[in-house]
Amino acid sequence: MRGLRQKERILQDSESTIERGKENPTEAEMRESVIRLAFEGDESRFSEFCSIVQKAVPEATAAVIRGSSLTGFRWKDGAPFDSDGPGTSDIDLTLVGAEVLRYYTMDGYWVPGIHSRPLSDDDPDIAPDLVPLRQRLMEMVRRPVNIQGTRDWWQYFRGDILGQPYLTLFGTVAES
Repeated sequence: MRGLRQKERILQDSESTIERGKENPTEAEMRESVIRLAFEGDESRFSEFCSIVQKAVPEATAAVIRGSSLTGFRWKDGAPFDSDGPGTSDIDLTLVGAEVLRYYTMDGYWVPGIHSRPLSDDDPDIAPDLVPLRQRLMEMVRRPVNIQGTRDWWQYFRGDILGQPYLTLFGTVAES
């Protein structure tokens, strides 16, 4: 019975996010979606998450969340958030600013010096100094947290020009 209730909750959560289906959801809608899906509706855990990131990486001019915790569905196949069970979908955290890129090894980039690959279970060694932060965040939210680094103009281009939604946790994303 519990499994059935969980599946019903997943479908309701994903339907409400997908039904909004806006190409450009508002900041408030994105924030509500992230808190509901990734933080089990607990706004204080979301605030603590933001605070931990900001204190751990003061070089970041901003931090954003992207991906399924924001949209309610996986980009690759459209599956609802946590469709494989509670805590199975990840949080895609992106640290923004030129200085954050120093955390990543030379082989840890999609675009060297501009946009990193995510520190994740697939690439656990590309940002050794960020591993303790990732572990702390995963213990807090009880789900995977992937951490990328990117230049501000790259995030601006992807989000504000190409229309890939992101939620700013702190700071600002600029085109400079």
